[in-house]
Amino acid sequence: GVDKLPTWTFDGSSTNQAPGDDSEVLIVPRAVYPDPMRPVPAGQAPNILVMCDCYTPQMEAIPSNTRKAAAAAFETAEAAAAVPWFGLEQEYTLFNLDGVTPLGWPRNGFPRAQGPYYCGAGADRSFGRAVPEAHYRACLYAGLDISGINAEVMPGQWEYQIGPSVGIAAADQTWISRYLLDRVCEEFSVVASIHPKPIKGDWNGAGMHINFSTKQMREPGG
Repeated sequence: GVDKLPTWTFDGSSTNQAPGDDSEVLIVPRAVYPDPMRPVPAGQAPNILVMCDCYTPQMEAIPSNTRKAAAAAFETAEAAAAVPWFGLEQEYTLFNLDGVTPLGWPRNGFPRAQGPYYCGAGADRSFGRAVPEAHYRACLYAGLDISGINAEVMPGQWEYQIGPSVGIAAADQTWISRYLLDRVCEEFSVVASIHPKPIKGDWNGAGMHINFSTKQMREPGG
């Protein structure tokens, strides 16, 4: 379990998370997942991915650590009784390595207008499907609550869904799923962007829709 893992440290000045004259940052394990990028034979203990958050040596959350406050909110008796469910829809855009041209787009040009791409199929409208398929399998291996994938409105754009997941687990799984997306994209020599408006003009943006409910909302008449 996560409670058996040690607290580690790293040089926060290397990641702009700490000043150079006081650079030590502590990483505290919060959640553990089997690592799909380093699978092992059945029956052996899995290699693992560890979700951590960051603190100063005085155990104060560093400014980029927004998880601590979120976890404290979810740990209240009121929040626990509500059993908050989250369903997160993460949209992203696949780019060629130039970081400018979305997958399937002509260089320095534009594809056909939007319309046939959303939830589409076919080599002329669904660009890079191997990436979301591989990412889906990686998330399943890691034990994430991934519940679907689909092609999005703009060509080269995709979406996956995490959830329903309860409380802070939804956020932890989303961060791990984003990490796995980057790792999968390495294998295909493409880049995934979650920029909300990756291409200017009348082209679909990319966001994250969040579906939410409590136990009371899910009950009859709730």
